[in-house]
Amino acid sequence: MKPMLPTLRYELPSGEDWLYEVKYDGFRGILSVQSPDQISLQSRNGKELLSHFPEIKKQIQQLLNERAFPLPLILDGEVALLRSSFSTEFQELQVRGRMRNDHKIMQAAASRPVAFLVFDLLQLEKKLFIEEPYLTRKEKLKEVFTFLHLPVEPAPSHPLTLQMVPYYKNPERVWKLVENEEGEGVVAKRARSKWDAGKRSADWIKCKNWKHCQCFITALDDTNDYFHIGVYEKGQIIPIGLFHFGLSAEEKRTLKTTIKQNSTGKNNSLYSIDPAITVEIVYLNWQEGKLREPHFKQFLFTTPPEACTLEQFMLDEASLPREVDITHPEKTLFREVSITKLDYIRFLRKMSVVILPFLTNRPLTCIRFPHGVFGESFYQKNTPDYSPAFVETYKEDHIHYTMCNNLETLIWLGNQLALEFHVPFQKAGEEFVNEVVFDLDPPSRDHFSLAVKAATIMKGLFDGLNLKSFVKTSGNKGLQVYIPLPPGYTWEDTGLFTEFIAHYLVSNDPGDFTTERLKKNRKGRLYVDYIQHGEGKTIIAPYSLRGNEDALVATPLWWEEVNEDLNPEMFTTDAVLRRFQEKGCPFTGFDQAKASQPFDKVIYFLKKQAKTNKKGTPKS
Repeated sequence: MKPMLPTLRYELPSGEDWLYEVKYDGFRGILSVQSPDQISLQSRNGKELLSHFPEIKKQIQQLLNERAFPLPLILDGEVALLRSSFSTEFQELQVRGRMRNDHKIMQAAASRPVAFLVFDLLQLEKKLFIEEPYLTRKEKLKEVFTFLHLPVEPAPSHPLTLQMVPYYKNPERVWKLVENEEGEGVVAKRARSKWDAGKRSADWIKCKNWKHCQCFITALDDTNDYFHIGVYEKGQIIPIGLFHFGLSAEEKRTLKTTIKQNSTGKNNSLYSIDPAITVEIVYLNWQEGKLREPHFKQFLFTTPPEACTLEQFMLDEASLPREVDITHPEKTLFREVSITKLDYIRFLRKMSVVILPFLTNRPLTCIRFPHGVFGESFYQKNTPDYSPAFVETYKEDHIHYTMCNNLETLIWLGNQLALEFHVPFQKAGEEFVNEVVFDLDPPSRDHFSLAVKAATIMKGLFDGLNLKSFVKTSGNKGLQVYIPLPPGYTWEDTGLFTEFIAHYLVSNDPGDFTTERLKKNRKGRLYVDYIQHGEGKTIIAPYSLRGNEDALVATPLWWEEVNEDLNPEMFTTDAVLRRFQEKGCPFTGFDQAKASQPFDKVIYFLKKQAKTNKKGTPKS
């Protein structure tokens, strides 16, 4: 069965007859489930995809074992690696798609499973739905997913592979969601449209979330009509990619003639030209020096080539919120490593989908470095009077805290050179504690192995208590261990727990661990800072940069990484960006873990023990 295809347009249609879906960047597939032994996932070209993505088949078979499953079932959807709820990592999905080794495929499926994002229902039992209106198919699909207890919205934190793509009525709302998370685009679908197999239909209109750049043409390859483009960086031409599509036949003919007539050199079929012809190009993303899906948009006759700079290209590529002006992007922030203000803001933008969830609704304390880390810094709790209207605040103890609840605020803070984000353990206005965090602070980076040792002991202890734990680097010289909590626990409850764990560590290894607050009395031991977890205290937020000379990042880890090979200096901004793209976020599932934490049993035991100790009864 060939899939129905959308028609590409530069603008979304509007009107009551249209509904809207997020367009996910992945591999299109028709999933057919006839029986536990007859499951297939056919690509647009008729190739079987399940051999590359066995986790999809495994989950379907598990569903068939667990509950009655209406069969046959045929679904239309997209195989994707979710980066966030509205964006994907297509380049990493391509890596999966090229794998041929079964062992490597199984390893990849276990470490970072794909999602099959279902957006259409084609058959359920004996009933075919392809002649039914889109809205009818969509409502029936939601009914099936609800019955099977499958997620009705995509979420990278959800452990189930089959996830549904919902529709939206408001195109501006869905476009904003896609734009904020750098998703691929939006598909508009007529509410009454049928599913036309193998047709590219005007009843489905796709609009891509293009990035824009201005650049100049540097060469023409006459064999394939690809135009090479570049920008200037300190007087040098930096190539940024090629384009082929988007020109009309007449534009292409004229452009080729102009380049050949003004060529400065010819190497086989490649005609070179000095920077003179400036153009606007639209594209999806830029990775490893290449533009993905570049299309010619227009000639920029009034834009001189000198205006096409790498700095401007990088600013445009970041897709920053229009509401935020970036000042002095060239400013150097670190001397030991080469990071400019623009580099930092691009890091915040690229990581925003995992930074913002840990800042949202948290009264923020920032450390600002207005002159870079080699200048003076200062703590900022009160929101400045000049803050823009999109910055939300929360008043507590006469302080108007900044609440970083949106992308605009995050980028604005970056432009203010707030390098460190420190957050409390409670959300604004909430009575109970959100998580327990242990700060494991060795005397220096040379003693980082002590943090690894302490964290490993704690992991074993928490596993024994059936508590799900997470770990991250502090961005300096230590580690921090998190336990997400379900609602209902007070500072008194968590204080009992943190003190118990700290004293357990120290009593079992007093030579390596201590709870001594005075540095001079620690004598080379790791400080288990359980006092830091308290009302009014803060901790460095996940993925926050630190104001040290190495520009290290407080980085979430997988527990298997916490071993003798771990080094906090590994986690630079570039390394963290790469690992997020390649592996995802280790803190995915942090909020979902709360519901299953048996913390009440632990607190009940500790309170009972505390009451017994007060009575003077020996500990059992």
